[in-house]
Amino acid sequence: MNQFIRNNLGYLLLLAALVILPYALALITGDPLNKGLPLFVQGLMIQVFILAVFALSYDILMGHTGILSFGHALFFGTGAYTLGILVKYGQWSIPAAIVAVVIIAALESFVIGVLSLRVHGVYFAMVTLAFATVAFILVEATDFKKWTGAEDGLHGIPVPDALNPALHRTEFYFLALAFAVMVYLLVKLFVDSPSGRVWAAIRENEARATSIGYNTLVFKVQATIISGIIGALAGVLNALWNLSATPQTMGVDTTINALLMCIIGGSGTIIGPMLGAGVLQLLGYLLNLWLGSVWQLVFGLIYILLVLFVPYGIIGTWRAKNFEWRAMWRDRLQRVATGTGKSSG
Repeated sequence: MNQFIRNNLGYLLLLAALVILPYALALITGDPLNKGLPLFVQGLMIQVFILAVFALSYDILMGHTGILSFGHALFFGTGAYTLGILVKYGQWSIPAAIVAVVIIAALESFVIGVLSLRVHGVYFAMVTLAFATVAFILVEATDFKKWTGAEDGLHGIPVPDALNPALHRTEFYFLALAFAVMVYLLVKLFVDSPSGRVWAAIRENEARATSIGYNTLVFKVQATIISGIIGALAGVLNALWNLSATPQTMGVDTTINALLMCIIGGSGTIIGPMLGAGVLQLLGYLLNLWLGSVWQLVFGLIYILLVLFVPYGIIGTWRAKNFEWRAMWRDRLQRVATGTGKSSG
């Protein structure tokens, strides 16, 4: 247990800070949890948790399997619209609708994986973009306005009072936080599994993984299905938070945001994309508040600086530097111990 705490002390402290955040803000500001700044910050952080899960689902493909997709928003939108249609028009319960979302997302990602993963690189990215674009056109089409709301989106999703973020914001905050933590642990379990090691082998050198006997298509489809299900569940939580589903959830901007979150935080680091979601959401809000309509230009400049000076993302670069520092001190201590003098580093 002590070893576990030492190895995960930073994560545990972050989780503890997120747990006490609403209460600390209420105490500092003198506002109750359901009013003022605590209420606003909870809403902002709920959006961070949702985006963190979506970014993590995308990073299963890009960071751990080496698959670049431009259509990942398809799964996010599928989760939101499936839940909304089933609950609003089918009178389904929330748990039953979530089960349906998982099944539909699994089938959808399986079909896309089997049809698309036979091509590589930019060709696969363009195929996934085509699938997402078709879905975007369908949800915007007036032919399906009765079900999707067309350009206006599907609004007024009925949810039980216990899940209504307008009535129980703090409870929804902890639901979103628990969901993000659960997905993090689940993805870590997948990445550390034998299948996860094959994903890494495919990312590093697919031809070599094939030459030693692995059917890489099977493992890539597996990663696509897991990624698609998690992305769809993030869409479910987004629909519950907004009580709506809009075409923007399937837009290419949604996929680009996932890509940015992974790159900013550190692709392939598990916690990095989740941190990137916080940076993207919180920094974007602050820049918009301070600078108004030009905030995206400033954010673009900041992103360029991050790519130049933090090339592996925040977490990836920190780990690389930490490895270099430990190697430097280990070399120095070894030289002192053996009496060979000081290290040149």
